[in-house]
Amino acid sequence: MGESAGDRAPLRFHSPVDHRDAACDPDTDVQTLASLARCPYPFVWQALASNPSTPAHVLGDLCSKRDSAWNDSRLLRLLAEHPSADRAVLLKVLAELEARLLASASRPYAAVLALAARRELKPEELQRLAALPGASARMRTGLRRRLANRAPKAR
Repeated sequence: MGESAGDRAPLRFHSPVDHRDAACDPDTDVQTLASLARCPYPFVWQALASNPSTPAHVLGDLCSKRDSAWNDSRLLRLLAEHPSADRAVLLKVLAELEARLLASASRPYAAVLALAARRELKPEELQRLAALPGASARMRTGLRRRLANRAPKAR
C-alpha cells in the first residue's frame, strides 16, 4: 500500500546541503518547494529556479529575493529561462531587471538576454530596458539581436 502525502513524515533539513538537495530533486513535493523558497540560502533559490518541477507560483516568490549582485543576476537569469515561468513570473523578472538597470546597481545582462528570448513578453515590453541608465551598448545590441531572432521569418 502506497503512502499518501499526509502519511509521510515531514522532511527534516539538517544542513544547507539538505535544503539544496531537496530543491534540486524533481520529485520534491510542491509544498516543500514552496517552503524552500523561504529559506535564507541563495544557492537553494538558484536550485529551485533550476528544478524543472518548480511551479510558477514558487518561481514568482523567488523574483524578489536579494543576496548579492552576482547571485541576484544569476537567479533572475534562471527564472527567465525556466520552462514553467509564465507571463506573470516573467513580468516580475522584467520589473526586477528594470529596477536594477535604472539604479545602475548591477549588470544583469544575461538575465535580460534570457528574458528577451521568451515569447510570452512583447518586444516593446523588453525594448524599454535598452533606454535605462545601466544598459550598456553591448546589452542593447544583444537585446536587439534576441528580439530580431524572435521575429517570424518572411517566406
